[in-house]
Amino acid sequence: MSDVLSISRRQCLALGAGASIVCLAGRAEAVEPIDVVVELFSSQGCNSCPPGDRLLAELRDKPGVLALTFHVDYWDYLGWKDTLAGPDFSQRQYDYAKARGDMDVYTPQMIVNGSKQMVGSQRSEVFAVLDQSREKTWPVPVSINDRGRELVIDVGAGQGEATLWVMPILDHVSVKIEKGEMAGREVSYTNVVRKLVPAAMWKGAPASVSLPKDGLLTHDATGCVALLQSGKVGPVLGVSAWGRLTS
Repeated sequence: MSDVLSISRRQCLALGAGASIVCLAGRAEAVEPIDVVVELFSSQGCNSCPPGDRLLAELRDKPGVLALTFHVDYWDYLGWKDTLAGPDFSQRQYDYAKARGDMDVYTPQMIVNGSKQMVGSQRSEVFAVLDQSREKTWPVPVSINDRGRELVIDVGAGQGEATLWVMPILDHVSVKIEKGEMAGREVSYTNVVRKLVPAAMWKGAPASVSLPKDGLLTHDATGCVALLQSGKVGPVLGVSAWGRLTS
């Protein structure tokens, strides 16, 4: 029998303080099967980041690739406060570094399937790692289902313990940067994570998590991703996406 986990509107708001609104404009689009997850840690205050941002946009269009951007806030002191950044995204990058044991934290940094990291602008290395990392089948099935006012995330059976992360996504945004190292430039960003919600701990049994849209989705969200990772930020065990992420 599956475990059913339901989170109220108030509880969901507590997980992501400051979230506003509630519904996506237009009809949700189907998302093709995902066989590799790429996370880019970037910043509007980093003048070496645009090549990584462009490469992520290119990866987004590759079949089976889920490309996500996390904006960190630790470069804000250089004179420009990143309009898409948050401390949770910086913490995620630090948690990855701690889990790997190398403490390598920089921008632009890419992480593939929660385990392999590289400079996010090095095309040859990025493509080589992608080719090596594609999963024919994820260890644990994950799906997102639209139930009107709720999103229901179903997680299948497996082994071990993992965190189910749920992330509202803004598929595309261009930002004109007025100060700092990038002053005067306008940069486009792809599949930007707007909030990180640790929705549940999974311990091997099938489970269903119900999340109210009005507490989960940010005002600018065009889609949502559910990511099951071993431990806290370990290897990806399963993934699903809903809404508009790829166009």
